Amino acid sequence: MADFVVQLHEGLGSTSLYYFLILSVWGYVRFFRKQGIDSAYWGMLVIAELLILAECFLGAYLWLDGYRPMRSIHVLYGLILPLMIPAAYLYTKGRSSRSEILIYSTATIITVGLIVRAIYTAQYALPG
Repeated sequence: MADFVVQLHEGLGSTSLYYFLILSVWGYVRFFRKQGIDSAYWGMLVIAELLILAECFLGAYLWLDGYRPMRSIHVLYGLILPLMIPAAYLYTKGRSSRSEILIYSTATIITVGLIVRAIYTAQYALPG
């Protein structure tokens, strides 16, 4: 079962990476087109947050099951990543104008970088 969860955690990490990259590029395109945040972008932000939360849940499950990343900084990434979108939301106070989409796009591209770092630090040591 744990091997399946490890594979799921890895796959979801890659999916999150590409999803956040697409979300960031789309946000920058909207910014340069002088557009704000629309309902489709809000929906994609919600899905992005759910992806990261699922990823963190799987990581916590693996941790509790005895799997530890080779580099402990991986855990720090797992704690920071789910805070990126909510932090941007708090900073923008939920507004959806053109300047706010720049903040979300920047937050999501920073998240891409953090996901890349998390992937590189994610090699697991088997329990025991």
